[in-house]
Amino acid sequence: MPLNVGIVGLPNVGKSTIFSALTSVPAEAANYPFCTIDPNVGVVPVPDDRLDRLAEIIPTEKVIPTVVEFVDIAGLVRGASKGEGRGNQFLAHIRETGIIAHVVRCFDDPDVTHVDGSVDPIRDIETIDIELALADLETVSRRRERLEKELKSHDKKIAATARSLEPVLEQLAAHLGDGRPARAMELSDDQREAIRDLHLLTIKPVLYVCNVDESGMDGSSAHEARVREHAAGEGAEVVRICGQLEAEIAALETEEERAAFLEDAGLDEPGLAHLIRSGYRGLGLRTFFTAGPKEIRAWTFHEGATAPEAAGVIHTDFQKGFIRAETYHIEDLFTHGSEQKVREAGRLRQEGKEYRVKDGDVMFFKFNV
Repeated sequence: MPLNVGIVGLPNVGKSTIFSALTSVPAEAANYPFCTIDPNVGVVPVPDDRLDRLAEIIPTEKVIPTVVEFVDIAGLVRGASKGEGRGNQFLAHIRETGIIAHVVRCFDDPDVTHVDGSVDPIRDIETIDIELALADLETVSRRRERLEKELKSHDKKIAATARSLEPVLEQLAAHLGDGRPARAMELSDDQREAIRDLHLLTIKPVLYVCNVDESGMDGSSAHEARVREHAAGEGAEVVRICGQLEAEIAALETEEERAAFLEDAGLDEPGLAHLIRSGYRGLGLRTFFTAGPKEIRAWTFHEGATAPEAAGVIHTDFQKGFIRAETYHIEDLFTHGSEQKVREAGRLRQEGKEYRVKDGDVMFFKFNV
């Protein structure tokens, strides 16, 4: 699965404003469609206060966070699946992402044009869903055409595979034809594996981003309530953000200024921090740490990775020559106050090749190449 988050939405919903604040990468924001023609890409540090707490206990020269990549994809419009508004180009960019962050306009402002003339978040969500579903339907239809030849193949293995795939594609075609996303279908693990090479747009997990105005930051927006109800129906996460507020925070030069601004606004942290962490988790990513006098560093691994696989994130030689991992959980360090006391408490462990690394593990790898 690609390790990036694709930010999608209709034109003028605040996508580019949020992306610019998110990444500090300039993305042209204007009150007209298609102001972002090519996808903007930004690599964003993942907010994790455990790093700072770790550095308070273990003195070090530098602290390095882990990161996640965000891609700002130009606004889709009705007809994108047929090429409207450079739709084919935009859809290709979405296909290359691992999770979709769908920005939905949840504010009323007569000075900001809406492509459909009014604010209706559920209609907007359905517009995007339908366009992506129709694009997927075209993909499935092409695969079904090839399947007809494979069903007649003299190669028994090819024919058997085609027969098992045929009912899945038939169900997909009917589902997508109704404008519904593939992720809403009940598919077995085997069926998902069978259609993996189709790279369907609508099978990707989705995260809804409600872009509210400042008056909606308290959760009172009726538009947001509708999005949350819709998201609950498909088990999707929802993040509330005020794009304009986030842009103002991002423009401040110092941490002190940002902290004061957040306090005045009654916020513990920028809404974008929640978005970054949600996108990171949605990609199935977790974090382990290494700690020493030279650096403390957060490393990204896929949930469920073994100790050798996690070691390979640092260097392939670590994985090839893996012997064992010396590890403890970061919460044990916070509880006991030092690595020595973690050791004395019996919380320091020696783990082998079968160990599944947990989020928050502090690792020291032994290897020999």
